[in-house]
Amino acid sequence: MNSIKISVIVPIYGIEKYLGKCIESLLEQSFNDFELILVDDGSPDKCPQICDDYAKTDSRIKVIHKPNGGLLSARKAGLEAASGTHIAYVDGDDWVDHFYLDTLYKLAIANDADLSVTGHFREFDGKIETIKPKNPGFYDEAKIKSEILTKAIYNGEFCEHGMSTYVWNKLFKRELLEKVLYDVPNDIVMGEDAAITYSYLALSKRVVISKIPLYYYRQRHDSIVKSIENPKIEYYRLGLLMNFLKSKLNTVLDEDNLNTQITYYLYSQILVRSGGLIYNEQRDTWFNPFLKTEKGSKVVVYSSGSFGQHILSTNLKTGYFKIIKWIDVDYHDLKIGDNTVNPISSIYNSEFDYLIIATINPSTHKSLKEELELMGIDQSKIVKINTAEDKIKKLITDIGFDNNFIFNKK
Repeated sequence: MNSIKISVIVPIYGIEKYLGKCIESLLEQSFNDFELILVDDGSPDKCPQICDDYAKTDSRIKVIHKPNGGLLSARKAGLEAASGTHIAYVDGDDWVDHFYLDTLYKLAIANDADLSVTGHFREFDGKIETIKPKNPGFYDEAKIKSEILTKAIYNGEFCEHGMSTYVWNKLFKRELLEKVLYDVPNDIVMGEDAAITYSYLALSKRVVISKIPLYYYRQRHDSIVKSIENPKIEYYRLGLLMNFLKSKLNTVLDEDNLNTQITYYLYSQILVRSGGLIYNEQRDTWFNPFLKTEKGSKVVVYSSGSFGQHILSTNLKTGYFKIIKWIDVDYHDLKIGDNTVNPISSIYNSEFDYLIIATINPSTHKSLKEELELMGIDQSKIVKINTAEDKIKKLITDIGFDNNFIFNKK
């Protein structure tokens, strides 16, 4: 009888600096009935050797060496080799709590759940933030359709997910995941997690969500793309994801609800990747989503994450704003153009016209705004993002997306 209850799949590419910690955290699990499948996706560094060396020391480890094919192809290769009844995915530059597998499995068995979801930790530059789901509990099929799916991609607050996209804070049933994963095109290289999670959710009958944080997600400076060379390629890739989600969710969601959810999701991803300012080729104009700001405004940018970096990079090319200062509570050495990251205590109201908080998450925006107000920053200068649905739909159409969210590259 097969005693393997969980197959843990780790896609690996170019992360030799972090891989050891990831593998060690899995081998030290309190839960024993699992196999560890390390998928070397043609990694050009020492990762292949690290995988082989660990496999010699522990019989639970399987190693797959394959030509580079991207994240989805690595996850598919791992699933093909899996023999566990349940599947967990872990990214090779992250690590997990000692009770990660034990907790996920007990949640699944106790609730006969197709999907188990937990909280996680976000580690950035040595600082750790705890992130917990806002909707813990058990959901049967009726509640999944009425309470989870209708808010999964966009929960009504721009732009916050009702269900996190990540696959690594979840436990899947292998038999159900096999019906989903192989349908996801390998061409989807943006939002791979969302493609898996939301299409899997559409087939789930029982879901359990726990607040317990068990996974350590490492946010790395070198993993953030700082400039977009060709927006059309980005739009095309985003269109593949959005069209796939529409095709998989159109049988379980009302058309208006589904279109609204995907519209806001697409808009949020375009904003982050474009650095906020979006060029409308048809009209030869810029769409500026930051309310009240104008071309030439003296601006402070708060956040050195992906969105903040893209704002700085885009402005370096366009010169749309006069960026006076770049700040973050996670102060660290980072430079784009002439701007380096400064602590939030370094700004004064007299220096700038407006302050942009570079986040699409309303909860984060609210908490950061409160911190700034405590520091004496004029709240009237802290701007919001334009979230008017009619404006967003017009923008998306003008850029070149059709009603099925496919981008016309021509």
